Amino acid sequence: MSPVPRREMLRTGAAVAAGAGLAGAAPNAAASARAAAYSASTATSAGASARRRGGPLRVHTVLYDGVEEQDFAGHIEVFGIVGAELAAQSFVSVDGPRTVTTATGMEIVCRTPWSPRSADLILVPGGGYGAGSGLQREVRRGVLPRALAAARRPGLVLGAVCSGTMLLSAAGLTAGRPCTTHHIAVADLKAQGGRVVGGRVVDDGDLVTCGGVTSGIDLGLWLVERFFGPETAVFAEEVLEYERRGTVWHA
Repeated sequence: MSPVPRREMLRTGAAVAAGAGLAGAAPNAAASARAAAYSASTATSAGASARRRGGPLRVHTVLYDGVEEQDFAGHIEVFGIVGAELAAQSFVSVDGPRTVTTATGMEIVCRTPWSPRSADLILVPGGGYGAGSGLQREVRRGVLPRALAAARRPGLVLGAVCSGTMLLSAAGLTAGRPCTTHHIAVADLKAQGGRVVGGRVVDDGDLVTCGGVTSGIDLGLWLVERFFGPETAVFAEEVLEYERRGTVWHA
């Protein structure tokens, strides 16, 4: 039997349990069976929440040239574990469908047009910081900050990972609001009016931000807990073999 990708484990726990039997270790098989039962119960609960919203949570991750891979990989993986029936993910670019080149030269195709009215959650990853960074280029160009400012509406949650918060700041979305970013950009975020608070993840309702780099995993797990319940978030942690770090500050 082929190994099951970890993002499928939540929805195919039974297959994982069957696969574990190949190892011939009863404790592992028993643990997998418990995980299968657990995943079924959490998926049912989360599915009920999704139906109340009228469909899956629509998650748009904004990419641009020079974006940092880890800044978007964390929450992408977390929502991938939840599955497309509950969280429908898309890569988007403010310049429309195109190929984006990341900070390390990877090429990623954004097929979904910029359509913030088709999103429930828009997440903006960072792209380094300082002179020559992808983030600085986007701030100076101004197109993405203007698009983010125009996207704001009731029912839409805007979020950012790491220095991505500075794009929300450039859009005027963090002024006077509790927020956070990578430590190297904290002084600038404060100077631009953000109310920086001491949390690894800061949730102020329709504005959710997190600290540097790996905190994107914590952001993803918190958002899964917020939208689908703590059981689903705990299961995602177990699949990732990751223990959440730091404080989640929320209003």
